[in-house]
Amino acid sequence: MSKNKDVSAKSHEEALLIAKGTQKPGQSKEQTKLIAAGIEKGIAQYKKQHKAKLREQDKQRKKRDKSAAKQHNEPLVIEPEISAKPPLLPWVLLGASWLGFIGYLLLHGGQT
Repeated sequence: MSKNKDVSAKSHEEALLIAKGTQKPGQSKEQTKLIAAGIEKGIAQYKKQHKAKLREQDKQRKKRDKSAAKQHNEPLVIEPEISAKPPLLPWVLLGASWLGFIGYLLLHGGQT
């Protein structure tokens, strides 16, 4: 593979495909390999920067949550990002069925 051990096989394959796709006529295999190595290094650097950015955003979010909890003198509770509302349709259907049942009993008065 490559000299850099922290680069995944997928990144290596992508770099080779990109290098071969941009290969000029008369370009040697060694030159293509050097271009692929440069692309691979760029991909690895981008991934490192992206991970660092995500870590920093997560630290900032935790810091905000912690400071907000201290302001309100509440214990720190990390809630999920997505809060789902309970569905309304099942409750409406349940209420309608009970109203229909009660209406049926009132109209027919227990006649069998």
